[in-house]
Amino acid sequence: MSHRYGTHRYGTHRYGTRVTRRTLLTAATAVAAAAMTGGTAKAAEGHEVPTLWREFTRTPFTHPQIPYVGRAGCHRGASRRPRRPVVADVRDYGAVADGTTDSAPAINRAIAAAGQAGGGTVSIPPGTFVIDDVIHIGDSNVVLRGAGSGRTTLYATKNLTELIGVYGSRYGGDKSSWSWAGGLIWLAPRARWDSLTAAIRAKAWPFEGWTGNKRDEWQTLTTVAPARRGSWTITVADPSKLRPGTLVLLRLADDPDHTLLEHMCGGGPGPEAYSWDDMTKLTSYVPYEWPVRIAHVRGRKVTLERPLPLDVRPDWDPRLTTHAEELTGSGVEGLTLEAMETPQQPHLLDKGYNGVVLQCAYDCWVDDVTVRHVDNGFGLVAASACTLRRTRVSGRGAHHPYFCREGSHDNLVEDFTIEQRTDPAPTGTQLHGINVEGLSSYNVWSHGDMRMGTFDSHRGLPFANVRTDITVDNNGRHGGDAIAGPLFGARFTHWNIRVTNGRAGLMKIDGLAPWSATVGINEVREFDQIDVPDFTGDLHSRLELYGTTDAVRPRNLYDAQRELMR
Repeated sequence: MSHRYGTHRYGTHRYGTRVTRRTLLTAATAVAAAAMTGGTAKAAEGHEVPTLWREFTRTPFTHPQIPYVGRAGCHRGASRRPRRPVVADVRDYGAVADGTTDSAPAINRAIAAAGQAGGGTVSIPPGTFVIDDVIHIGDSNVVLRGAGSGRTTLYATKNLTELIGVYGSRYGGDKSSWSWAGGLIWLAPRARWDSLTAAIRAKAWPFEGWTGNKRDEWQTLTTVAPARRGSWTITVADPSKLRPGTLVLLRLADDPDHTLLEHMCGGGPGPEAYSWDDMTKLTSYVPYEWPVRIAHVRGRKVTLERPLPLDVRPDWDPRLTTHAEELTGSGVEGLTLEAMETPQQPHLLDKGYNGVVLQCAYDCWVDDVTVRHVDNGFGLVAASACTLRRTRVSGRGAHHPYFCREGSHDNLVEDFTIEQRTDPAPTGTQLHGINVEGLSSYNVWSHGDMRMGTFDSHRGLPFANVRTDITVDNNGRHGGDAIAGPLFGARFTHWNIRVTNGRAGLMKIDGLAPWSATVGINEVREFDQIDVPDFTGDLHSRLELYGTTDAVRPRNLYDAQRELMR
């Protein structure tokens, strides 16, 4: 299958062909029926097909409880990533695998040279390379590639506090923001990186632009007519500035009655009665910004590469705008990033021995990368349509093994492992696991082995996220400021989850998440839980095949949704 914007297919429909709801659903239903029945009239013996799955195949883009995430990930979830020619070898720039020489300057020079050349692969051979600075990828189409996570190691001797500086919480206080941002390998557009690090070093706090767009950087391209969640095609007022392949922001502003936030929670009496005005951190996250590439323009009809994540209503001033300069087409592959082993700090005082972070990135990836002895492992900050594949967090305990925040959407984390910590948990520390927050939506965690942690929400109303086919020793707890709002919005789905210690918190979410689904989870019990529902009344959340794992078909919700559109 080609993944060039002019030829990528939705099923058998090219961008140049009219994509209709009827053709999409017909193909989806036919393939889904085969997936859930094995091509027969009933499921195979010993397998159970949830009612929710049968419903979903009839309305895959508008189901009330299960989100459509079949296009999550880099290049719409493509299994093969771009292979860029090698344009630089770090040894040619002075890197030495002797375990003592600081190779960070050489590696960064090689990365900069690849950027100046318009992109390409920077090769790191087998061996251990010491780095005394951040490795920064700031240009698009640049790939940093080691010889494999078991052969190439970058050994980091310093933390982000030492390298960049100390700065506090976005909302004041003495918390370290390195507790939830920044990486020793940091992918972020050069302009954004320069403005952030300069502001930090100058202690110019607070500063704008952390997530990718200052409020004065938007340029409206066109307004958008009303449309329903799940639509692939929208009608715009002026298509003259829109081109296939262009990355734009769909921007939705909330209204004084907070009907946009209510819509993110599925609507109804519970969200309507919620005290939204008190949630000052949450309300700072709106307008909701959803990056998406344009697939096709025909008159005023614009087809998107993914279906709409929410309704588009006039009350929310819907418009397509420019996107701040993004990093796209870049990646990190085949290496281990090992931080100097130091004691884990008390909660929210992390020094910044952080792993790999993608910020203001789109269509970027990390593949076959391990991080060891980190404060925080892998991060997605205002990053969308990125893939983390075959990643691993190991060594001493991490505060956030994976974090997804500040409006990150449509990302895929698959084939991931969080190993059991190698040290006892110090007093005053917290373990979260796979975190999502800050209006982040349509993200997927798939095929996971979590030997510690939990399915964390740090509040901030994340919605329409999926965790599927994961084994977890559920020994973490959720976080999030009280002023950040609800733990969950609508259409969270936990599908085929194996909880090895039987602890219920944040696994079985039918009593917590509105308009959501828990399908195929073993029997769990409440123990030392702090998670309580945010909304009163009927949550309209579904529980099915409770006490069943692995026999549920489809076994992996993301994989099955991918099949819907092949």
